[in-house]
Amino acid sequence: MKAIAIDLGGTNIKAAVVDQEQGIIEQTSTPTHADLGRDYLLDRIASTVAELTKADGAIGIGMGLPGMVNREQTTIYYAPNLPGWEEVNAAEEITKRTGLPCRIENDANIAALGSLHFGVGQKHDDFIILTLGTGVGGGIIVNRQLFKGSRGMAGELGHVIIDYHGPLSNSVTRGTIEAYLGQRFLSRFASDMIMQHPENPLYKKFSKDFDKLEPVDLTQEANNGNQLAIEILAKTGQRLGYAIINYTHMMDIRKFVLSGGVSKAGEWLFEPAREIVKKHMMVPFQDGFEIIYEDLGNDSSLLGAAGLAFDSFA
Repeated sequence: MKAIAIDLGGTNIKAAVVDQEQGIIEQTSTPTHADLGRDYLLDRIASTVAELTKADGAIGIGMGLPGMVNREQTTIYYAPNLPGWEEVNAAEEITKRTGLPCRIENDANIAALGSLHFGVGQKHDDFIILTLGTGVGGGIIVNRQLFKGSRGMAGELGHVIIDYHGPLSNSVTRGTIEAYLGQRFLSRFASDMIMQHPENPLYKKFSKDFDKLEPVDLTQEANNGNQLAIEILAKTGQRLGYAIINYTHMMDIRKFVLSGGVSKAGEWLFEPAREIVKKHMMVPFQDGFEIIYEDLGNDSSLLGAAGLAFDSFA
């Protein structure tokens, strides 16, 4: 069984033919050019699908994109970086242009479906995924189904508040988990700490331009035994632990799948998070608790979009 997967981003439209057993068997990419308008972009998505030579027999289209998606997985609201997409029934528009049934979903939920169908989530009926990238996204799987909430917009886990006096991020208030674990915000926190230690190799490397500091630099230094880098990642991991406690106490889900660039810090983040969980999570919830790294990489979004199609049309 095959499906067509689309990953719609602000920069590129990625599309693929995905086999349920073999994974991606063909893919293509083209610039988004979202500034040329909604209809132009919808036409461009359709033409990208038409370029896929192995698409014959596909059961339908799944598409991931940033923004809030309704419960029916048809309409996107206020998609960032996509001018004119304040409220668009993208599923219907794509079907009109391609003749194939289509469902859409928020990009973080797509990551959850990618893990469920093709990644470490295959082993678990219930799990929460946290995507630690530029920001922090989340997706909730319950009984091998995506949990959408009453209106379809559940899972905005990056906007959970852990300190309302904390730093700002893209959230409407201070101290959300994104303000500590989103890539740009973690780098800002790290820069503040590094500036207090001019003797440290990280200061010597980045003091002229802290904008170049990325989480991968902290991980590399931690691997080299840099105690300041280890401390920065540990503090970040502790905050991850507090967020996980909130999610677990609310949803009674014990498996946490972490993906995205920040999660590549691995045990430098995960072990401090586990220590916080062990210390502060209610004991009955700790049974079966696990943090798992997802390594689907750049294919995650396309595989998840295909998983959406399989769930919707198979």
